[in-house]
Amino acid sequence: MKSILPIISAVILFLLFSNGCEKIKPLPPEPYIEFRQFTMFDTIDQQLGNPGKAGILEFYFEDGDGDLGLRQPVEGQTDTTNLFFTLYYKEDGVFTEADSLDFNNPPDFRIPYMEREGQNKTLQGLIEITFLYFIFDITDTIMYDFYIKDRAGNESNVVSTCEIPLSLYGGCIDD
Repeated sequence: MKSILPIISAVILFLLFSNGCEKIKPLPPEPYIEFRQFTMFDTIDQQLGNPGKAGILEFYFEDGDGDLGLRQPVEGQTDTTNLFFTLYYKEDGVFTEADSLDFNNPPDFRIPYMEREGQNKTLQGLIEITFLYFIFDITDTIMYDFYIKDRAGNESNVVSTCEIPLSLYGGCIDD
């Protein structure tokens, strides 16, 4: 019995360490994103009480070196956004980029600072952004291209949403 005890102890230790230490899946330092869905619903302007539309964009992200997100901006800081959008309108069956002064053209956004503890710095998750539309034609159809940038300046791939009719109530998903 005494000769089996060291073998059983060694097997138990092996099993504990082999299952307890997951291998870190190596990802590139450049962020990667995937469009998931866009959901449109009716809303009311909180200040004026005017009816409008709102849309929620959901997308997946991953960043291999975990340097995604920016801290709260401080005075004089120029790098304050890291999520960038281009709005397109469908005209005669073709999408054309919206004018930069278009009221529905979204501003660039700031993804908040994120950091993981430990050896595995990989960040993965879902981000949701809400858009408001108060000046629009119900017959309009729009689409967005978007990308993110990490703190090292690495840009993600550019992805597109589905076609979004502003008359839509509900959602469209990635095909």
